[in-house]
Amino acid sequence: MTIDTTEKTPPLASLVLAGDGQAEAVAITDFVFMAKDISNAYLITTSDGDVMVNTGFPDNGARNLALLAPHRTGPLRAIVLTQSHADHFGGVDVFKEPGTQIIVQERFPANSHEMLSMQSYFGPRSRKLWGSTVKRPASPPPIPNVVPDVLVDRDYAFEQGGRRFELISTPDGETTDALTVWMPQERIAFTGNLFGPVFLSMPFLCTIRGDKPRSVRSYLTSLDRVRGLGADLLITGHGEPIRGADTIRTALDTMHAAVSYVRDETIAGMKAGKDVHTLMREIALPDAIRIGEFHGKVSWAVRTIWEEYSGWFHYEDGTAGLYGVPRSSIDADLVELAGGADALVARAQSKVDAERPLEAIHLLDIALGAAPGDVAAIAVKKAALESLLAASGGSNLSETMWLKSEIRAADEALGAGAGSS
Repeated sequence: MTIDTTEKTPPLASLVLAGDGQAEAVAITDFVFMAKDISNAYLITTSDGDVMVNTGFPDNGARNLALLAPHRTGPLRAIVLTQSHADHFGGVDVFKEPGTQIIVQERFPANSHEMLSMQSYFGPRSRKLWGSTVKRPASPPPIPNVVPDVLVDRDYAFEQGGRRFELISTPDGETTDALTVWMPQERIAFTGNLFGPVFLSMPFLCTIRGDKPRSVRSYLTSLDRVRGLGADLLITGHGEPIRGADTIRTALDTMHAAVSYVRDETIAGMKAGKDVHTLMREIALPDAIRIGEFHGKVSWAVRTIWEEYSGWFHYEDGTAGLYGVPRSSIDADLVELAGGADALVARAQSKVDAERPLEAIHLLDIALGAAPGDVAAIAVKKAALESLLAASGGSNLSETMWLKSEIRAADEALGAGAGSS
């Protein structure tokens, strides 16, 4: 299996919008049906009632229920939630019936509570990255408070209508509370977003939006556990299922090798005395194990792995890094010493002209820290951001949406509106 890593539009954007206009559920097998959503919802029928794996986003719960209704064969016996992000469990209240058991990993309740209680923090950050992709109604339905009936520590199994379901704790792909649903008789694995929202891609071990950092060691253990199942059908949180034991094994081998390589190279660089920024620039995957960077990126994984092994303090930050006084506190001093913001803006423009936009942004952040409304600085920063966007190739959704949102902010500050979106 191959994925075009030169894709110029974010594949993740296409995946999360794949359910728009869906008129009927997709039959994956004669007993597994998919409602496409920001994260897909799956119905599994048995001879004695049905089982759901995830229920989709809160806005689409009723739609998903209607799409799957023609395939229902009896009462909904269980809902298994593969992780504590709302696009996986948002439709729980719509789907749940009297007697339906809700099954989650044991860390799910605390994680979902913390995420919900911190929406004043996470909400604006999510909207900055996702607001232009996911269009929500003016009064969206609330995110449900999931009250589970079964908490899974490591493994849990149940049988329903002649089918066996084995639930395996596989944390640290996208959350620390991830579950994989394994149907051993049918050799089907539902992995949710263990492997990220785009299969055969670099994991996003610590997102730009913000979330609990995930351990690369734990991720590789979880990947290896799924690899050992020998699935014939792998059903993820997004997109089409992956079919064929050999195809699945090859893909999982490649992902394991790629992430292991990034981990090993990061640790080797640390031992050699290299700083994290140098390693973020230097480490790249060999062609033989190259995977996509559509949600996570190699450079971001390097930084997360560094901090997993070394912690938050970077020695190159020096003494100031130990205290709560940011470098921006001396922006005005630096501007004064430079002879005014115009001098920094001029130097930043020369950096943009020399195709060194990140150095330009460092200079401009100092200028704008001292003079937030400086039109010349904002204009040059917009040019630097546009240079970064062009260089990015537009394949990574978080990177693309971050840069576009920053460009829109610059346009608004310049009085040009959102014309660069």
